[in-house]
Amino acid sequence: MQVVIFKLNDEQFAVETAKVQSINDMMEITKVPKAQSHIKGLINLRGNIISLLDINLLLDVEKKESSQSNIIILEIQEEMVGITVDQVDEVLDIEEDIIEKGEDERKKGYIKGVINFKDRIVTLIDIEKLLLN
Repeated sequence: MQVVIFKLNDEQFAVETAKVQSINDMMEITKVPKAQSHIKGLINLRGNIISLLDINLLLDVEKKESSQSNIIILEIQEEMVGITVDQVDEVLDIEEDIIEKGEDERKKGYIKGVINFKDRIVTLIDIEKLLLN
């Protein structure tokens, strides 16, 4: 399995690359009046209008003072959505057997498991469950 590892505040998260369409630098965001709080706005990516979601809010992770610098474009049920992250760290191939299944009460079914590297722990997110709940 291949994953993209990204940072929110000081926590590292991962999503499967199969869902990732592209990784972009921050761009102009058009605010949407009266949108739900987790919707940051819309972006225009090569002529495609894409909703941008605040994944910090969805995962209940505090935002850092420094600005978020990357947008990860995901394809979920044939629709493109973007999430803003502090930084994209790397793309890695991992063996599925190193993913530790665990249930974090706070985040419920969003979490597929925890990838336990020797020097750090990365939370693997089921991005479809997170965004469709």
